[in-house]
Parts: sequence; C-alpha cells; structure tokens
Amino acid sequence: MAQVSKHPLSKVIYERIFEIFIKSIVSIKDKKEAEDFLNDFLTPTERIMLAKRLAIAVLLTKGYDYNQIHQILHVSTATIAGVNSFIKYTGEGYKKVVDKLLKEEALKDFLLSIGEDFAAVGSIGGKGSGAWRDVRRRIQKKRQEKPF
Repeated sequence: MAQVSKHPLSKVIYERIFEIFIKSIVSIKDKKEAEDFLNDFLTPTERIMLAKRLAIAVLLTKGYDYNQIHQILHVSTATIAGVNSFIKYTGEGYKKVVDKLLKEEALKDFLLSIGEDFAAVGSIGGKGSGAWRDVRRRIQKKRQEKPF
C-alpha cells in the first residue's frame, strides 16, 4: 500500500504538483519514452499494481467474470470490485482509456483477419503458395500470443 505523509498539502501546492504531474504524462511522445519514465518514476510494485488495475478494467469491459479475472491476474475480488465500481459509477477516465484500447485491439484483429483471408487465397496452390501458407501461419501465431 502506498504511503502518504500525515501532513496534508495546501490546496494550491496540491493543484500545482498535480498539474506538473499531468503535464509530464501528456508530454510523453512514444512507447519507449513512456516505459523509461514509468520505470524511473514508479517502483516495480507500483507498476504492476497500476497495470493490473487497467487489465481488470479491460477484462470487465470484455465481459469476464470476477473468478476468471482472479485466475488470470491473481488479484483479490475486492480489488476487482473496486475497479468495477469506478467503471460503473465514476470512471470516465477508465472508460475512455479502455474504449481506446479495445478499439485498437479490434482494428488489429480486423487487419489480421484481412491478412488471413489474403493468405488463404494465396495458399490455394500454384507458384508461391508455400510463402502464403507461411504468412498465414505467422498471422495465426500472432493471434494466439494474446493471453486474454
């Protein structure tokens, strides 16, 4: 559990440090920069805690039940319930991020299915069909790489 000082910050100081924090996140340009920042900024425990919360939100949105999420992520049902409450009642930020992730995933799946269709047509026979079969196998392997 994260520890916070017992001495509260003034509202002005809190708002200023939170503004700096948000600007820092928004200024990140790419995945590598984000990884570098988060690896430096968060402890390993904090990183996994935040990643699991986001994964819980994604899985709940996809329709997974508490038991399935518990089995996949090894989190308590209380943690799942907390994330679920945020999503249902106050989590506009959660919803926006999860929706973006799911749209990106759906686009990738769509593009992979188009690639599979082209590879299937190309692998029917004739010159070069072996290469198309290899492409189809690689696409199918890519689909299986996702754990959930």
